[in-house]
Amino acid sequence: MNDADITGFRHVLITGGTGFIGAALTRRLLTIGVRVSVLTRDRTRALAHFDGAVSALESLDEIEAGNAPAVIVNLAGKNLGEQRWDTEVKEQLVASRVDTTLQVIAWIARASPRPQLLINGSAVGYYGARGDERLTEDSVVGEEYQANLCRRWENAAESARQYGVRVCISRTGIVLGRGGGALAGLAPLFRLGLGAVAGSGRQWISWIHLHDLLELFLRFMRDRTLSGPFNNTAPHPVTNQEFSRAIGRVLHRQVLLRAPDWAMRLRYGELAHLYLTGQKVLPARHLAAGFEYRYPDIHSALRAALQDGA
Repeated sequence: MNDADITGFRHVLITGGTGFIGAALTRRLLTIGVRVSVLTRDRTRALAHFDGAVSALESLDEIEAGNAPAVIVNLAGKNLGEQRWDTEVKEQLVASRVDTTLQVIAWIARASPRPQLLINGSAVGYYGARGDERLTEDSVVGEEYQANLCRRWENAAESARQYGVRVCISRTGIVLGRGGGALAGLAPLFRLGLGAVAGSGRQWISWIHLHDLLELFLRFMRDRTLSGPFNNTAPHPVTNQEFSRAIGRVLHRQVLLRAPDWAMRLRYGELAHLYLTGQKVLPARHLAAGFEYRYPDIHSALRAALQDGA
């Protein structure tokens, strides 16, 4: 299968289309001739972001009759680590994910024709903080707040099936790429020699390079037999210590500092438990299907992301 299998869809709608992942996916689709609409709160900003090459919608009701998208990629969601969690922030996290997804489902229910595919965001946070346990798509959901949030998010998306829509869930790891994602905040610190190992450094980090993540999204579009949850991570998770030292090597900096547990909890509050315990998530379904990663190891991924980049 190739890009021609995707252009047959003609029209893709992306929520979160100006974010790091959504913007990259938008540009990738535009390069192969797919019409893209983005759902946004700021139409002018979205149009400027893509030099007017997209349709910018402030409401799903703006979609013209008979011109419904064949694919919806729902990536909207407030950054989990942007603020310390309190009751208000947790409500915002739910609203930006679950409530937005339910609005998409309500639009699907009344759309004609209806989309063929919904690709919905989720995260490896679905599994909770699990230490050294090997986690695949068959592993049970975790018990912490972020796991429950992902479960509710996924359940909302899965309700699209009642309308005949195929649903693929992206349980995404930490995304490495130029111009954004986790490295946007980390790289400047490491360049200054202030990069640090977090906690014990033994906790696992499940990651993926942006290029491979986009190819997995396109795989969902190409292969109409795919549905359900997928771990969108690289095949080789690394420990926090390996991750930190790999950044240091790429940037030619020594990593001599360590952020102790108490400092992580002071900075991140409840979320620090996930960062300090980690999770070893494996993309079992993609590996079984023979997907070939361009960046399967952390060193090649970081070199690609950090050379003249983040």
